[in-house]
Amino acid sequence: MAFVTPAVGGAAAVGGRPLVGSRLCSRSRVGRVGVVAASRVSMVAAEPAASSNGSPAPFGTAGVGDGGVGGALPASSLDLDISTGAVIRRKTRAVRVGDISIGGGNPVVVQSMINEDTLDVDNATASIRALHEIGCEMVRVTCVSMAHAHAVGFIKEKLRAEYQDVPLVADVHHNGMKIALEVAKHVDKVRINPGLYVFEKPKEGRTEYSDEEFNRLKDKLKATLTPLVLSLKEQGKAMRIGVNHGSLAERMMFTYGDTPRGMVESAMECIEICRELDFHNLVISMKASKVPVMIAAYRQLALRLDAEGYDYPIHLGVTEAGDGEYGRVKSSIGIGTLLGEGIGDTLRVSLTENPMKEIPVCYGILQALNLRRTMTEWVACPSCGRTLFDLEDVLADVRAATKHLDKLDPPISISVLGCIVNGPGEMADADYGYVGSKAGYITLYRRKEVIKTVPQAEGVKALVELLQSDGVWLDPPVEVPATA
Repeated sequence: MAFVTPAVGGAAAVGGRPLVGSRLCSRSRVGRVGVVAASRVSMVAAEPAASSNGSPAPFGTAGVGDGGVGGALPASSLDLDISTGAVIRRKTRAVRVGDISIGGGNPVVVQSMINEDTLDVDNATASIRALHEIGCEMVRVTCVSMAHAHAVGFIKEKLRAEYQDVPLVADVHHNGMKIALEVAKHVDKVRINPGLYVFEKPKEGRTEYSDEEFNRLKDKLKATLTPLVLSLKEQGKAMRIGVNHGSLAERMMFTYGDTPRGMVESAMECIEICRELDFHNLVISMKASKVPVMIAAYRQLALRLDAEGYDYPIHLGVTEAGDGEYGRVKSSIGIGTLLGEGIGDTLRVSLTENPMKEIPVCYGILQALNLRRTMTEWVACPSCGRTLFDLEDVLADVRAATKHLDKLDPPISISVLGCIVNGPGEMADADYGYVGSKAGYITLYRRKEVIKTVPQAEGVKALVELLQSDGVWLDPPVEVPATA
């Protein structure tokens, strides 16, 4: 299936690609093709593309031009690493950001962004420190003026003097070359948005973009980006080319439509400029608030990079995900889908909440995919008519007795199951098992090994004793009563 977008004069663009002979080839306005629900978009069966030997290529292997979610997945997504139980990740180079490396087989890096105005040095520093202390490995700050760029320098100094060095990323947007050059002196990575770094207001009533206009802005982007690239290269620092679906340059919208392909092409322009200057400390992102668009853009980016032989790491995120349960669901589906396909080397969960609340979600996604283990994991069945005890209460008791074991390295997993139907088999995926074996009794397992059966009332105590005897126990912290 491919998206077909009505175009000026009745011509059409299939999968976001202008048809030869249509006005789209002269960069007429292309409608949104990245969102299935858009009123101007319909889905029709497209003819399979021809393969190199002349035979039709199978559906699902469409090229990077497609506007939808389709496209072949990277080879890394086709199997599991048996030693870790995680999907084999896309191979990338390591990009150093402060004392952290993104990509190159290193653990997926967790990052966030503070809400404080960068000019508020004291509070910005405090927020960066608070995030870092709970596991945020890289922190981004906004930088909208030269004053903000100078303030970042004071923040960096204050962190080093009062806490420790923390990898910092500066966010630079509208026509930000001078700001970027200044803040690059103080941070470890600069993020640019290709759609805004060279920004011209859309021309009202425009119906076409000529090749001359398109290339003029492309040359302006190169002239403006080159000084920053050379500065970062000289300092040994990194850049994120961070494309946002909501801020594609007008010339990209006219050429490719408001599509995943347009996002990829926007990034590729900047990548090629960097490569011409022999600068490769790059991380790439394709963020969108609509999960299908985000997934399509990242898949196409990974395919395009691999086809070109470019091994740059990828930063994942669903931008403007919102808050609460739904914001977490959107982020988990978008980020988790791609990580499950081997795509992604760093992530941010963007919630409309205190950034401190983003970090547990990040680590939860990574743990669910066996990419990082940072907390005790409890595996539990949903309960059914076979359950031999009150599963909710028992799980709560087991959790209360073992929740402090997050500090173990690595943390352990405990499976709490209500009957023997799934119990023994599920033990292979958990370090320890707590299974209802018959009415009033539970059986403890170490992996698939049966340890003992005890009365249910003694189950939690027996589990703790087993963990202690195996040397995977920490005494819970002593709670100091509050004084009046």
